[in-house]
Amino acid sequence: MAVLGSASAFVESTLAQIYKKKEGDSFKGGPAYYIERALHARWLGIVFAISLIATFAFGFNGLQSYNIVSAFGVYVPDLEHSILPTVIGIILAVFSCIIFFAGDFIGKISSVLVPLMAGLYILIGIFVILTNITRLPGVLAIVMADAFNFKSIFGGFTGSCMVLGIKRGLFSNEAGMGSAPNASASATVSHPAKQGLAQIISVYIDTLLICSTTVFLILLTGDWADTGYSGIPLLQQCVARVIGPVGIHFVTVIVCLFAFTSIIGNYFYAEANILFITKNKTVMTIFRICAAVMVFIGAGNSLDVAWSLADITMGLEAVVNIIAILLLGRIAFAALDDYEKQKAAGRDPVFHESNIGLTDTDVWK
Repeated sequence: MAVLGSASAFVESTLAQIYKKKEGDSFKGGPAYYIERALHARWLGIVFAISLIATFAFGFNGLQSYNIVSAFGVYVPDLEHSILPTVIGIILAVFSCIIFFAGDFIGKISSVLVPLMAGLYILIGIFVILTNITRLPGVLAIVMADAFNFKSIFGGFTGSCMVLGIKRGLFSNEAGMGSAPNASASATVSHPAKQGLAQIISVYIDTLLICSTTVFLILLTGDWADTGYSGIPLLQQCVARVIGPVGIHFVTVIVCLFAFTSIIGNYFYAEANILFITKNKTVMTIFRICAAVMVFIGAGNSLDVAWSLADITMGLEAVVNIIAILLLGRIAFAALDDYEKQKAAGRDPVFHESNIGLTDTDVWK
């Protein structure tokens, strides 16, 4: 998914840059904007915006809230039937509501802490691989055997590990879904292809580094199939085998940071698409309240419900965006050709719409 997704990530982020709009001192854009401008189909842009709002404000935020709650399962026996999910859900909803209405001040703090924790997490993963290097061939064999389990595939393709990997990979890197372009459009670059190429790197970091770190932590640290745990509690127990009981607390902190900053980012993706549809303040207020309520509801979800809702909503969003990037991909690759020609000539690439025969952009005249 990282290898295939990097191409779609490049196209959608480059298109977002090409068709971004100036708003005050910043830029805004994304699939809804390039669908409206390049395909002349505002109605389809609205369909995409609605699907993104459903995915990120409701599907993904409910899942992230569940992830935070599940990280406390190792501390509280029978977590699902305790009062803790309700308490955590209320706390998360209150903090989320404050951020949704007042601004992302917690996100600014997290933007410093999250990269630090991610770096430490990867270092632990490297340590596990090096200290269990003799087991690595066997683990890789398990991965390949289950990913290409033909009995599972022919018996019911939707149940195969390959399909689960595709869905989880898409959730991880969001390549082709149309969410990352909302952030890519806000970047200030001299050429759209620069942002598209940068987006490729983020896909590899998300999927090949972070996700692979997780899988090797689990598979290399013992009898992972017989622990009685699943999801985040399984990861906590596996890390604890490597660095002791402090590993449980370390993973808890990481999950809470990753998940809560994702809630913040998901909300601002959705907010940008609400503004594409309407700038009505009443609509925005209702949306913010509903988004905070979903954070609370997600805390009480089960694993299957949380993932199923996220899978359905992100599938709908991805379909609309993939159709758009298939129709508009030639524009992104024309921009890449222009970028490469300027680089080959020894220049720092600077983009003008006329370079690739466009006449309908806002900021690249």
